[in-house]
Amino acid sequence: MERTLIIFKPDAVQRGLCGEILSRFEKKGLQIAGMKFMKIPRELAETHYAPHKGKPFYDGLVRFMTSSPVVVVAFEGKGAIEISRKMMGATFGFKAEAGTIRGDYGVSSAFNLIHGSDSPESAQRELGLFFKSGELVDWTPTMQSWVYDMSKGSPE
Repeated sequence: MERTLIIFKPDAVQRGLCGEILSRFEKKGLQIAGMKFMKIPRELAETHYAPHKGKPFYDGLVRFMTSSPVVVVAFEGKGAIEISRKMMGATFGFKAEAGTIRGDYGVSSAFNLIHGSDSPESAQRELGLFFKSGELVDWTPTMQSWVYDMSKGSPE
């Protein structure tokens, strides 16, 4: 099983889309391992987006991510990173396919509703920024055997 960090950005929170977005991940079969409603401190936003430092959009992104509360979620599942990235859709809502989160709810090139880790390495780094040791929960939902074929002992 793989874990990924998903952030429902300030525009998703302000537009009241968090429940809808969360539901889409759960209905897909990903399970929540941790979740927080928080206002990201500037220092944390700068650290989180450090790989983009020096790019023209960096300052605006940090300002945007600290402008309003967000929902931070750790999802778990087989292939959780790739599945989440597909569900999110293209970065800009006006380019995202219908059926994706950004394609169904976004039109802006600046406000794109959601962040998701793009690799196992970034997921580990990002989860460590937003969740302290012991805050993520290891558990097995009773429905897991209906999401995955577990007949060989591991999810397929």
